[in-house]
Amino acid sequence: MAGYKEPGLGDRRNASVEARAKAIEALKAKAKAPVDPAVLAEKIARAEAKEKAEAEKREAARLKREEEKAEKARIAAEKANVPPPPSQEELEAAQKAARDARYAARKARKK
Repeated sequence: MAGYKEPGLGDRRNASVEARAKAIEALKAKAKAPVDPAVLAEKIARAEAKEKAEAEKREAARLKREEEKAEKARIAAEKANVPPPPSQEELEAAQKAARDARYAARKARKK
């Protein structure tokens, strides 16, 4: 039984040349193929439809960004009209009044 014989440099070079020639033949055959006008028109139509869809998608995204900017501006305007938060003294006074009211209610229940 004969063992495996590794291909030599010449064998590998010849295989490479043959593969390259085969690939070139395939490219030449593809280039010489007649172009069907119907197929070409269909490809052009598909490309235009795809471009139109992408343009619509970009326009929708732009409109959405503009709406978000307008919403943020509206919220900022509303926040600008909001009165400032109460000071510490005002908070303490309100808490004291609520505490006093609870105390008075508790005393009134006992009587």
